[in-house]
Amino acid sequence: MKRIVVLTGAGISAESGIKTFRDSDGLWENYRVEDVATYDAWLRNPDLVREFYNQRRKEILETSPNEAHKQLVRLEEYFRVDVVTQNIDDLHERAGSSNVLHLHGEARKLVSQTNPEEVVTLSGWEQTKDMIDSLGKPLRPFIVWFGEAVPNIVPAAELCQRADIMIVVGTSLNVYPAAGLLGYAKSDCDKYLVDPKEPNASLKGIHFVKKKATEGVKEVVDLIIEKYA
Repeated sequence: MKRIVVLTGAGISAESGIKTFRDSDGLWENYRVEDVATYDAWLRNPDLVREFYNQRRKEILETSPNEAHKQLVRLEEYFRVDVVTQNIDDLHERAGSSNVLHLHGEARKLVSQTNPEEVVTLSGWEQTKDMIDSLGKPLRPFIVWFGEAVPNIVPAAELCQRADIMIVVGTSLNVYPAAGLLGYAKSDCDKYLVDPKEPNASLKGIHFVKKKATEGVKEVVDLIIEKYA
């Protein structure tokens, strides 16, 4: 069975209505990154950080997986599929994807500040002050903040090394980590990029579909199934 790795970024979630911080109307517009997305910010003003991620969770719960998320699930009927996502939402899981690796954390989870193995999944969108770990310390959002190491980058690279087919959706080839992870692919790996914008990076050896995710992913999925299934 062929192995497919799908790298996804903010663009795929944007088509479900989730704002991205690179958009002009992006979710970071009213907040400085330094105030809500660093560990120093959490130490300095945990109430503001909690409020910010409560808003993100509320937004996520009000959105649904789009056609691109659903099309990726179709591939699992024929192939081993691993989704490696930069997104902190759970739209891939809600669409039905079985194997999802989050590089930057998961918005609907909280984690202990002293034990990274102690992770709690929220039933709703709100994190309150009284949510504490087994040692009585406040749980923090389960997010990889700016300046922090990305623990899942190593398993992500290992998946890419084993991939027979790679699909990149909603993230630029110019931006880490997608560009870096693509570099781990085998020389004979079949690579696809779905993006409405022409990338500045080289497209040598990459099948480029210049469409938004909800249209382009179906085209790529159909092509792969026809070619390999």
